[in-house]
Amino acid sequence: MRTSFKPRKFFSKTLAIGAAMACVLAFGTTAATAAPTSSDTAYPGGVPSWAQPANNEGAAAADTTVEGEIYFQLRDLRGAKALATAVSTPGNRSYGQWLSPAQWIGRYSPTQKSYDSVLTYLKDQGLVITGTPESRLFVVFRGTVAQLNATFNAELHNYDFKGTTVVGPSKAPTLPASIAAPVAGVSVDQGSLLTHPNYATPDGGTQPTPQARHTQPPAPTAACSNYFGQHSDTVPSAYGKTSYPTYVCGYTPHQIQSAYGKGDLTKTGHGRPAADGRGQTVAIIDAYASPTMLSDINTYSATYGLPQMDGHSYLQIVPDPSEFVDQDLCGGPSGWQPEQALDVASVHGTAPAAKILYVGGFNCGGGLDVAMSKILDHKLANIVSNSYGNLGEALPADVILGEVNIQLQAAGEGIGLYFSSGDSGDEAANLGYTSPDFPASSPWVTAVGGTSLAVSKKGTYMFETGWGSVRDQIVDGAYVSALPGAEFRGGAGGGVSAVFAQPTYQKGVVPRSLSLGQRVVPDISSLADPYTGYVIGISPINNDSTLTTDPFTIQTYGGTSLAAPLSAGQMAVAQQVSGKTLGFANPVIYSTSRQQRGTFTDVVSPRRQQALAFTSPSTGNQYLVSMNLDTSLTTTKGYDNVTGIGSMNYGFALAISRHGR
Repeated sequence: MRTSFKPRKFFSKTLAIGAAMACVLAFGTTAATAAPTSSDTAYPGGVPSWAQPANNEGAAAADTTVEGEIYFQLRDLRGAKALATAVSTPGNRSYGQWLSPAQWIGRYSPTQKSYDSVLTYLKDQGLVITGTPESRLFVVFRGTVAQLNATFNAELHNYDFKGTTVVGPSKAPTLPASIAAPVAGVSVDQGSLLTHPNYATPDGGTQPTPQARHTQPPAPTAACSNYFGQHSDTVPSAYGKTSYPTYVCGYTPHQIQSAYGKGDLTKTGHGRPAADGRGQTVAIIDAYASPTMLSDINTYSATYGLPQMDGHSYLQIVPDPSEFVDQDLCGGPSGWQPEQALDVASVHGTAPAAKILYVGGFNCGGGLDVAMSKILDHKLANIVSNSYGNLGEALPADVILGEVNIQLQAAGEGIGLYFSSGDSGDEAANLGYTSPDFPASSPWVTAVGGTSLAVSKKGTYMFETGWGSVRDQIVDGAYVSALPGAEFRGGAGGGVSAVFAQPTYQKGVVPRSLSLGQRVVPDISSLADPYTGYVIGISPINNDSTLTTDPFTIQTYGGTSLAAPLSAGQMAVAQQVSGKTLGFANPVIYSTSRQQRGTFTDVVSPRRQQALAFTSPSTGNQYLVSMNLDTSLTTTKGYDNVTGIGSMNYGFALAISRHGR
């Protein structure tokens, strides 16, 4: 099946944050940026923060093709927010009374007439329309720099952003006043094409080039354990010890099920004989599509004792490969294939009988918005796992506004959006200031942070710490740097939003001293540390043009890209067992955490520093990996900005599902 559209996502510095902050409303959305009206209406919220004179490389080539997106006003933004709040909040008389897609669109989307007037204008300018969702919340289009300059008077230039050249407007884009009334924002830059998946490997750091390690379940060696503490390695004295457990080769689905308490659902009488997610559908959104996903998940399932999948249990809506665009900036199919494989294996591993719907974008920009709208406009699932994000919140205000409108549609229809919180900690190293990542920072999505997980030989839960890995190489019997080392190898994203006010559901749970009246990320957490990672199956793409692949291999992955689908799968099982649908879950998550504290695991800092011994399979270099060191983010008793409320498990998911009704 084919798709066509485009989205927004992006990141940069404080200009966009300042513009967006002016638009903050209490429960967590933004209002439209005021725009001057004359013969043309300007959209200053469409100028990205990286489009500054200091990194201006001059006018973009006239024949360069650039994707753009126009976002539309909701007819009743206040009403859409009120509805999303009411249907998601336990105790409200409207709780759970979601609208159908047709009802939501009929009540809140722009009129067909106003939408068509903008489409006609774009087509008259010679632009190619690539995305028109049924919700009419946005339109995605493509054109040359010359065409976009003529259409929007934006004077597109090349800009250097962190070593990557991207095209963006040197001044606010405009539209004729005669058609501007329904338009909330305009995006004509390539920032959205820097959206990235949030996966990591033990050897490659975050967003690595995949490297095959083995074709069968990993065999334990002195350098790699199949459960926590199976093997240890001698290291120079560190934290009062000279021996530490070796890193985990990758937990299997059954180890994750066991450690997170899937079996307890039946033992306690809460579950049906098969608490496996049957009757539920979990949607997954990523860019592009793996040509071997169904065969890979079935080989993986045969290896690890999971049910086989077929055209009824694994469904996908993806563009034809001829429609894949913007591969250079997005990373191409080979860069996103590990994400899809990880997401599918994680959901299938935690909810083996649930249906999986994979919806792929034609790129990592507007294609992701298109993919989301395909799900929302027909309510194809009520749980959606999204393991991608931007660098902080430094996006144009118009982009944030457009994304929030899509999220309001999901909440109003009873669809829960789960977003990975990111793999770069507080983002200070990338941005020069601390920031959570968007879309995870939106109060209308469930942000999933990350942990390091220890599972015993018997499959029981031992402990969790916050995910934050700092590596120190061992050379000639000594550490290269003073402990814990200087090499940060990834950690869960989180922190205080500069854009969104604190949502009501976080009050009384998130300390005021931490929030300062703003939204704090994440909400929940799950396994993300690649050094205590998860096994996946993949036939790696070796050519993005032909989509040919190498033989099937088993690899080890982590990142909050793992945490989000693990949580989504557990929520699917909880909905099956309880017989109740959660929708947007945050209000219930926080109220459950206050009233049923024993149902979740509060991840706190360990009494003594935890570490793992790691020998690189590719180089043979030896390291000590110190754990729970996530930049400026810290774990603590109660809510924290690494793990949120705490670690997700099947019991907590069930308590959440049962609590709201």
